[in-house]
Amino acid sequence: MEELRKQNKERPYVAFAASLGVSGNTGPFNTDITMIYKNIFTNTGSAYNPNTGIFTAPVRGVYYFSFSGCNDASKAMGLQLYKNGVKQVTVFNHDSGTRYETSTNGISLELEVGVQVYVRLLKNTWVADSDNNHNTFIGHLLFPLLSSGCQQ
Repeated sequence: MEELRKQNKERPYVAFAASLGVSGNTGPFNTDITMIYKNIFTNTGSAYNPNTGIFTAPVRGVYYFSFSGCNDASKAMGLQLYKNGVKQVTVFNHDSGTRYETSTNGISLELEVGVQVYVRLLKNTWVADSDNNHNTFIGHLLFPLLSSGCQQ
């Protein structure tokens, strides 16, 4: 039991969950924008910056990220998750009437210290939100990696 306590004490804890914190529509804009999720549910390790919308990896490891978007389908919604400026995964809802639609995507990524992960709203698309927090961005460290690339 003592060994387990020691391992847990030395293990880095990194997890965040946030929503837009805005009721109403965000967008459309004439360029892609980084989404800023200001309503923080948790930010263990303080790796997510609610002023910029950017997560910065504090330790080398494998992380899981998920993001979701909601829109009034009278206009399209497009969101993409980026790792250091490179698109990883996308959600997109086409304009299709007056109903509300949601989309979610997730991915596991191996990150080095300092790598940044964030979500961008595509130009000419929008998201809609309320106090139900439909638009979210979450991430957490699954496990750290040693600098040699071996699992800890």
